[in-house]
Amino acid sequence: MEGNKVDAELVSQLKKLQAKYDAMGQDLSSYLDGLLYSDYLTYWDYIHLDTLLSLQSPKTQFPDEKVFIMYHQITELYFRLILHELEQVTARENPDEDFFIDRLDRIVRYFRHLENSFDIMVKGMEREQFLKFRMALLPASGFQSAQYRLIEIYSTDMINLVNATERNQINNHEISTLLEKLYWRSGATELATGKKTLTLQQFEQKYMRDFHDTGVRMKDRNLRQLYTKYFAASPRKDEIASRLRALDTLSNVLWPLAHLKSAGHYLHKDPEDIKATGGTNWQKYLPPRFRKIIFFPELWSGKEKEEWGKAAFVAETDY
Repeated sequence: MEGNKVDAELVSQLKKLQAKYDAMGQDLSSYLDGLLYSDYLTYWDYIHLDTLLSLQSPKTQFPDEKVFIMYHQITELYFRLILHELEQVTARENPDEDFFIDRLDRIVRYFRHLENSFDIMVKGMEREQFLKFRMALLPASGFQSAQYRLIEIYSTDMINLVNATERNQINNHEISTLLEKLYWRSGATELATGKKTLTLQQFEQKYMRDFHDTGVRMKDRNLRQLYTKYFAASPRKDEIASRLRALDTLSNVLWPLAHLKSAGHYLHKDPEDIKATGGTNWQKYLPPRFRKIIFFPELWSGKEKEEWGKAAFVAETDY
C-alpha cells in the first residue's frame, strides 16, 4: 500500500518535471540520465572548502599574519551578505513593510556580528608581530574595501557622504560632482603633505567607475529614498525608523570606532608606528564625531547630529 502511494507521488513529480522541461524545449530523459550518473553532493564541495582554506597567502613568516588575513576575508564576506540584502531591497518594485523590515533586520544583524567581532583584531594578535608584518603589506589597506563604499552608496544619497564641512557649499548634486567630494577621499592623504597616498590612488583607479555607476543607479533607489517614498508616512514608520537608526549607528559610529580602537591599540601615536598605515591620517578619518556621516539625517534630532558619535567615542575608546 505504501509502495503504491510512493509510486503515485513519483509519477506526479515526473509529470511536473516533464511539463517544466517541455516548456524549455528540453528532453527530461537526458536530465534524468545526468542525475543518475552524477555523484552525491558533499558539504566540502558545495562550499568549496578546500579552495576557501587555500586563500590565505601570508607575505611574512609571522604566525599572526594569518589571523589578520582571515579576519579581513571574513569581514568582506559579511559585507557581501549586507550587499546581497541591499541589492534585493533596492531592486524590489513597491516594497512592502514586512519585506523592508525583514531585510533591514538581516542587515543590522550582520553589522552587529561585525562590530562584535573586532576583538579578534584588537586582542587576537601580538602587537610586535603586527607592526612588523604590516610593513610588508604596504600600500595595501583595509581602507581599500570597495564593498563598504558600495554599502554606503546603497544606503543614502551621495550628498550625505560628502565631507561635512563642504555639504552646504555644493549646489550641483550630480553624481560625478559629489564623487569628487566623498569624505573618505580625504582620509588617505599623507600626514606631512596632504597629497594622495598610493593607497588612495590605487583604490580610485580600480573602483571609481563602479562607484559612479552604482551612484547613478541608486540615486532614486537607495534606502533613504525608499524610506521617504514608501514608508515615511506608513503606520509602521517607527518600526522601520528604528532599524534605519540602528544601521546608521552600527555603520557610521560603532564600526569606525571599532577600527579606531584597533588602530589605537596597535599604532598609538608614535610616528614609527604610523608608518604601518602608509602615512594616512587615520586619527582624523576614523572618529565619527569628525566626519559626521549620517545615512538618515531626518531620523535624528539636531542635538543628536551635533553630538554624532560623541557618547560612543567616550565609552568605546578609553584604552
